[in-house]
Amino acid sequence: MPVNPIRMTLLGASLMACLSCTGKQEPTTQQATGAVKPSEQLADWPRLTSAVAQDPALEARIKEILASMTLAQKVGQMTQAEIKSITPEEVRKYYIGSVLNGGGSWPGKNKHADVKDWLALADAYYAASMSTDAKIPVPIIWGTDAVHGHSNVFGATIFPHNIGLGAAHDPALIEKIGAATAQSTRATGIGWAFAPTVAVAQNARWGRTYESYSSEPALIREYGAAYVKGMQGTLKGDGDVVATAKHFIGDGATDNGKDQGNSTVPLADMINVHGQGYYGAIEAGVQTVMASYNSWNDVAAGKDYGKMHGTKDLLTGALKEKMGFDGFVVSDWNGIGQVPGCSNASCAASINAGMDMIMVPDDWKAFIANTLQQVESGEIPLARIDDAVTRILRVKLRAGLFERKPSDSPHAGKPESLQHRELARQAVRESLVLLKNENAALPLKRNQRVLVVGKNADSVPNQAGGWSLTWQGTDNTNADYPNADTLLAGIREAVGEGNVTVRESAEGVDPASFDTVIAVIGETPYAEMMGDILPYQTVAHSQRSPEDLAVLKSAAATGKPVVTVFLSGRPLYVNDLINLSSAFVAAWLPGTEGKGVADVLFAGADGKPAHDFRGRLTFPWPGDACPAPSNHPDPKKPAQFGLGYGLSYAKPGQVAKLAEAAPATCGEATTVAVFNLADAAPYALHLSAAGQDRALGADLNQTIEWPQDKPALRVRTVQVNTQQDAKEVTWLAPARFYARSPGGTSMASIAQDKGALLFDIKLAQAPKGKVTLRFGCTQGCGDGIDLAPQLAGYKPGDKHTVKVPLSCFADRGANLGGIDMPFAIDADAPFSAAFTNIKVVAGAAADADAVKCEKGGG
Repeated sequence: MPVNPIRMTLLGASLMACLSCTGKQEPTTQQATGAVKPSEQLADWPRLTSAVAQDPALEARIKEILASMTLAQKVGQMTQAEIKSITPEEVRKYYIGSVLNGGGSWPGKNKHADVKDWLALADAYYAASMSTDAKIPVPIIWGTDAVHGHSNVFGATIFPHNIGLGAAHDPALIEKIGAATAQSTRATGIGWAFAPTVAVAQNARWGRTYESYSSEPALIREYGAAYVKGMQGTLKGDGDVVATAKHFIGDGATDNGKDQGNSTVPLADMINVHGQGYYGAIEAGVQTVMASYNSWNDVAAGKDYGKMHGTKDLLTGALKEKMGFDGFVVSDWNGIGQVPGCSNASCAASINAGMDMIMVPDDWKAFIANTLQQVESGEIPLARIDDAVTRILRVKLRAGLFERKPSDSPHAGKPESLQHRELARQAVRESLVLLKNENAALPLKRNQRVLVVGKNADSVPNQAGGWSLTWQGTDNTNADYPNADTLLAGIREAVGEGNVTVRESAEGVDPASFDTVIAVIGETPYAEMMGDILPYQTVAHSQRSPEDLAVLKSAAATGKPVVTVFLSGRPLYVNDLINLSSAFVAAWLPGTEGKGVADVLFAGADGKPAHDFRGRLTFPWPGDACPAPSNHPDPKKPAQFGLGYGLSYAKPGQVAKLAEAAPATCGEATTVAVFNLADAAPYALHLSAAGQDRALGADLNQTIEWPQDKPALRVRTVQVNTQQDAKEVTWLAPARFYARSPGGTSMASIAQDKGALLFDIKLAQAPKGKVTLRFGCTQGCGDGIDLAPQLAGYKPGDKHTVKVPLSCFADRGANLGGIDMPFAIDADAPFSAAFTNIKVVAGAAADADAVKCEKGGG
């Protein structure tokens, strides 16, 4: 099959793409450092040689242990449960092979759990695993999402997300970060990290773009090897932990950048592009590979592989047999439940396809029972079970788990082992990409008076992004990061507190009172599908965050130089923001060391740059609000700044005024998903009561009562259609439960096409008063519709689908051209119901069961 030559151009050969940036820059200012050479084009999955060779003595030990095990003990080894749903005693009773803590999960459900609390739980699980009645007890292995530092742990250093590290073009730095993260992980007694991510992201709409080092595979191969080398070491060192290459495979290639979507790329792209990170990681000795949620359909070859969690051709054929990977494959969170014919608690198809350890956070007991029955019935061959357990035992023996408990590491329980601040600060400095610097606005002198504006200037949560203490990175404050500095702290350190004025915007501030404006703006935290930008939405930042545009307009109106620091998890269309700025810096998501940004913005005491800008783009920066993905470039929509672009003090360049045309949408939708845990869209769920508001977050296990001082709402995750797909909300006082998206989405055309808002509801307690359904925007955007008469006919416990024509909301004043709150329920106590499958669907208003609402009625 022919390989797309445009797609296969690697970083070192793609630098001239930035000639299309503005047409006025010299190519010599845009050269990347450390560019890697194009890889050999492969016709099939390559045979790889791991740095960790098989040891005959160890293989003999594996056979001895396996021969001593019962079927229940083997299946237990293949089971991974979440720490919130399993006790040490249950680990002992069921011979559990692994536990994990998901994003936003901590010992005792305490976000501020001390490092010693983590270690105590790790030791307890380990002791339980070694005290079973098995002839040869097998130690447990605890896995964690230590994806940019040990980012779930209070007080730990959080490094820049991968997109920033990619811009640094520094494999040696990546190896050091891998080693530092491993040391921090060992401090908590955990021996396995779900890192590195080696996805080759192709579309900035993807909510996980920031987890990818580059849109080009060669750098990812080099980085994957470096990170594994740093994290795993020899597997015997005091700070070494087992690494994971994820997510296998093609998660960065999904159509429209949809998380957990379908990758329709040819086999040649899978092998030569999306496989590269795995080649580097496997050659470096990575011991585990995590399967991906996405599907793959090689349309050109007429072969639909389906969900990766159930694809034997890849998990066994490509990865294990052809590449020679001899570690084990672990599934992702409830990933088996997405395989056709499976559920979260049962999936013979996935195990038969080659899945070795199954991540079943909550349904692990049912999974064990189902798997035992499937083996006994012959649905799963015993040989497949033995192969999976052999691989798990191999990794545990190689990692020395049989010889040492978690607290045996010299890093165990030591808070200082969580800290790697200078390394993180270096990583921040190297990751910054200077997109514009007119009239030598940078570096700033240290005797300047500075006005600092923007929502991200003094926010560690916004610097850190997703996968930071909580899954989404939301529901955090600066107080949750005791060993961290914001960018504002770095500015104050550079010029002195007395020379810094901080405001929300420059409006009303006397321009004579300052010399320069520093605006720190950009995205706010998200993770996975919650960060997806839908196909019909533009990637124009000002449409999603209009407050940032307002801030820059106020700054530019002062007539003083404006230095913009843009925090984001991906390149976005920001031509309007760049035009309003004298200098524009892409700072990505720098983590806990915000002072690293200030290190580069300010000159040294001698007036000369103390640190130069080293970062170079590893993703094309869009010059169009509706850009084409990297793997399907559109010559009519060239990048504003191409791969390898990045100005510096040593090699400056000029940026002409940029075109600012940005359409309201990139096309109209016929269906807009709002909320469904099985197929989530970028609308975050929120709670509002008594003048307070909070994002609901992504915890699937915890019952939330909020506000804490006087609860108005109780929320828990329940099942309506499929497991954990719904939120049951109980009103204890007047409050609102709603979905919100940054910026507004036009639903005018879908309304004209007889669109309706649909959602599934299951009553737990019928209302006694009004239940007002709203559709519009969070404030002053029309009246709602009282659903109480509709709900009066529903029996508690029965599921119903409510369909409300969009015209009903338009008649009540909703502006369908800018919807940022596509669903809200205002109610008083008592009322309790579960909600899921919330969406807007064209044509549904014509259905016979659609709600009939009087024009302008309540």
